[in-house]
Amino acid sequence: MRCHFGWSFVSGTALAFNTCIGGRTQGLRNTVLSAFDQLFAEGYTKGQIGSGTQVSRILPEDVLAARASPKNRDELHFDLVTSLSIKGNALLKAKSRVRRDTSGHAFRPGIPEITRFPWNNWSRMIAKLWRNPPRSLVSYGEVSGHEPLRIAIVDYLCALRGLVCDADQVIITSGAQQAIDLIARALLNAGDKVWIEDPGYAGIKGVLMAAGDELVPLPVDEQVLVVVEGVRQAPGSRMAVVTPSHQYPLGAMMSLSRRLELLKWAGENNAWILEDNYDSEYRYAGRPLSALQGLDTKGRVIYVSTFSKVMFPAVRMGYMVVPKGLAQPMIDIRRSLDDQTAIVMQPVLTEFIESGHFAQHIRRMRSLYADRQQTLLDAIKLHLNDVLEIAPDDAGMHIVAHIRPECGLVDAKIAEQAAKHKLTLFQLSEFYLGKSDRNGLVLGYAGVEERDIVQSVKKLAKIIAALRK
Repeated sequence: MRCHFGWSFVSGTALAFNTCIGGRTQGLRNTVLSAFDQLFAEGYTKGQIGSGTQVSRILPEDVLAARASPKNRDELHFDLVTSLSIKGNALLKAKSRVRRDTSGHAFRPGIPEITRFPWNNWSRMIAKLWRNPPRSLVSYGEVSGHEPLRIAIVDYLCALRGLVCDADQVIITSGAQQAIDLIARALLNAGDKVWIEDPGYAGIKGVLMAAGDELVPLPVDEQVLVVVEGVRQAPGSRMAVVTPSHQYPLGAMMSLSRRLELLKWAGENNAWILEDNYDSEYRYAGRPLSALQGLDTKGRVIYVSTFSKVMFPAVRMGYMVVPKGLAQPMIDIRRSLDDQTAIVMQPVLTEFIESGHFAQHIRRMRSLYADRQQTLLDAIKLHLNDVLEIAPDDAGMHIVAHIRPECGLVDAKIAEQAAKHKLTLFQLSEFYLGKSDRNGLVLGYAGVEERDIVQSVKKLAKIIAALRK
């Protein structure tokens, strides 16, 4: 069928067909009317009932070209950083001082081995649960998270970490960082003093600084946080943030006497303890240590953990365990900020835990990481023994290598040069809020193949040799 037609802008539909050979015109008429509607929606035509339709004087391309003009951008330029809030600037100041290339794996801390994750089992569970999901999963769920997952977490924590809790005390979050942010919003006022470990996890510092809290950096010894120093400096602090099972980044374990001392202070001062369970599942000498929360009889400890370190970072799921009296207020506060954590992975993770795959994966990775730590120790002793002093760690996913004082090297300079060669080093000094009294490198090994660990240590040795010339 061949059609010969023409059109002009006239009142109403404004469409007149000249000729149509071999068929009906209704389908063609509808097609052209749809095209006119699209032209009107995109701004190429204008008009109103009774006034006809005309081509727009200013076409969309002209507007877009004007907006994209570099000249206009220069005229409207201003320093965007000056418009940030106090909280925004505080978060900027909390960022790492070293710009790193993270395209390689060595030696970035906190990155698990992902190639040996049981992806086949995981994908089968996803397909099974989401092929035809029940209405309850695709609608809004509980603010505190998928109840079966919270029950599975409680079973795991009570059996292996010594927590005393029930599912109503568990709140699922998008990672540990969101949990910490929610805790700070709910329990701390601007100006409240907070004890923190020094050195300690930089991510916690950023959240607290942005909330306007006054951080009280306390020294860390072989028993972790020095409580007596906190009592001396700021006895009326509102919170203490600790990593008692495996101090980050130094790796020490908080003794029982120090734990009881900390709990006593919190109870007497109506203060909170935020227990950050960073990577204590990976303990190479015996069972994972019991949590501080299990010793708490006054309801002062909030336990925070994440699945990103024990599974894979993109799972973006963590949780917190709060005292009973705090559970409902925290859920209501969470509701005002965010309806719920994304539900898609929660039932999958539930089955992953209940089926035993989660515990099995941790056991396999515990053995693998122990071997990788030993490979790193051996390589450093072989190639950098005159520069770095290093000792085994009973737990974790990283190890601290202290720079020998006689070398005259600074950790920041080594990290800066390593970044240029695609090695991701974290300098120990950047974990301090106050003045650093240690000089060393935080080396992650969990996500690095053993052959790559050896090659990366050799590369680091060449970098350090060049710095020493």
